Amino acid sequence: MALYLLTFSVCLVILGFMVVALVLSRRTSRYRTEPGQLLDLLEAALDHRLSEHQWNAVIGYPIRHDDYLEGVRRRCQIIMEQHGQPWRFERQGRLFSAAGMEELDALRSHLAARLGLLGVSA
Repeated sequence: MALYLLTFSVCLVILGFMVVALVLSRRTSRYRTEPGQLLDLLEAALDHRLSEHQWNAVIGYPIRHDDYLEGVRRRCQIIMEQHGQPWRFERQGRLFSAAGMEELDALRSHLAARLGLLGVSA
């Protein structure tokens, strides 16, 4: 009986420590889109190396830490709505129409210039 109580108490202590550790270390995981990642995404879209899934994984997630990047993300969503051609991606490898590619190129140039002015490495 003593061995049973010893085993039970040791297991209870270990379980208690695990619960305390999980409660204290519990945080909501966050994904933080950096300017360089957004620039790389735009360049991959311009080089036809980007699938619709990859596009939506980054552009579909709000950017709360930087208002400028959130504006770029929203503009990318608008470009996808207006000029996106995901059905053509499998055949021709183009996710956007020619007009959409021009808008993405202008947006990429603007973002790259802003990063250059801020001294942020891409």
